[in-house]
Amino acid sequence: MKIDLTNLFNGSNESVSVGYSLDLGNLAYNTYNPLKKNVEIKGSVFQKADIVYLDISVSFEFNGVCDRCAEEIIKDYCFRLNKILVPNMAGDADFDDYIVVENGVLDLDELVEEEIQLFLPSKMLCGEDCRGLCAKCGKNLNFEKCDCKKDVDPRMAALLQLLDEE
Repeated sequence: MKIDLTNLFNGSNESVSVGYSLDLGNLAYNTYNPLKKNVEIKGSVFQKADIVYLDISVSFEFNGVCDRCAEEIIKDYCFRLNKILVPNMAGDADFDDYIVVENGVLDLDELVEEEIQLFLPSKMLCGEDCRGLCAKCGKNLNFEKCDCKKDVDPRMAALLQLLDEE
C-alpha cells in the first residue's frame, strides 16, 4: 500500500486510516517461508504540530520449526510501529525513529516487511525451556529421556582408565 503524504507534509490536519491485509507468503526466514496467512495492519498516519506520525499495529501468525528440537511451531505475533515521517533529513543523521519519505509517498508494504524481518528472533524456539535433540540418538529430550552415555573428554581419558583399573 502506498500512501501519499504530500498533504500531511504541507500542514493538513486530516488523518489517513490504515487497515488492510498484506500477503508476505514469499518472505524468507532461514530456509523456509513462515507466513502462511496474511499480515494484518491497522492504524493511521496523522499530523500533529507540524510533525507527521505513523502509528500502526502489525499482527501475523508464524509457522516454522524449532531450531533446537525441529518440532513444528505456530506463534502469533503482534507489535506496534510508531515512527516520525519526514520529507528529508539534514546531514547524514540516521535515527531509528525517523523515516525519510522521498517524493511524499510512503511504501507501507516495504516498511512492514522490513520491520517483520527485524522483529523476528534469530533463533526460533518452541519454548524457552526447549531441551533439543540428543546429539547421538536423535531423541527429542522434551518428551523422552535418552540412554546414551556422555562422551568423555579425551584429556580425561587417562584418568578414567585409572578408575576402571580399581
